[in-house]
Amino acid sequence: MTKRRVAAAAGLTGAALAGAAALVVLTRSDAPDTEPARAPPAASAPSAEQVPRPPPRRSRGTTLRARLVRPVLLRERPGGRIVRSLGLRTEFGSRRVLAVVEQRPGWLGVLTPHMPNSRTGWIPADGARLRAQPYTLRVDLSARTLVVRSAGRVRRRIKVAIGRPGTDTPTGRFAITDLLIPEHRGGPYGCCALALTGRQPNVPQGWSGGDRLAIHGTPNERTIGTPASNGCLRAGEADMRWLLANMPLGAPVRIAA
Repeated sequence: MTKRRVAAAAGLTGAALAGAAALVVLTRSDAPDTEPARAPPAASAPSAEQVPRPPPRRSRGTTLRARLVRPVLLRERPGGRIVRSLGLRTEFGSRRVLAVVEQRPGWLGVLTPHMPNSRTGWIPADGARLRAQPYTLRVDLSARTLVVRSAGRVRRRIKVAIGRPGTDTPTGRFAITDLLIPEHRGGPYGCCALALTGRQPNVPQGWSGGDRLAIHGTPNERTIGTPASNGCLRAGEADMRWLLANMPLGAPVRIAA
């Protein structure tokens, strides 16, 4: 795992960013910052982008994630209206890896913060490399618990703080987009944060910290297990460090009432 420093381009709803707060982006070795150099293909041979690849085999309980290998156009549906262009990196500077929730010939249905919450966006299948990943995260807001599963087994059960009344944590399906460490310890995000695809539709009046949802730490762990945030999920440092060490980009996160 490597580290890369960036200035955050968007805020998280859990706490305000002081201007453009400095963050350290963690990049896992299975999603390198740069693609290895490749020799150009012979004139008569199709490029790697043109050769269809079968999806990786998935064991029970695994899901797929798509790591972009070139910029692509995000569309509302296969071949439909263009929403925007997606580059190889997120606004926080991470390698762009998307959770795949649906597949059609030539197309991947993915979760991205550039679509409305839980809405599927579509990218061309030849613009991404598919990989299997076994983890799924499920949040039960009524129990204020986050459960991590792999291969059908519970790997960790985490108590979390949730959104307070009026800024309730949105429900639906989301995915992890970035693994972030604040450059300065003791801030409102605690040790670290996992940015999600979701956005808070009920941003408090006068709030300037952005609308992106996240799972993050807190300097006040007494709030864990209570409705205390502007929509983000807060967890203790030990649990956050475990998530940071184990969760891959593109892991799906289901939030239920």
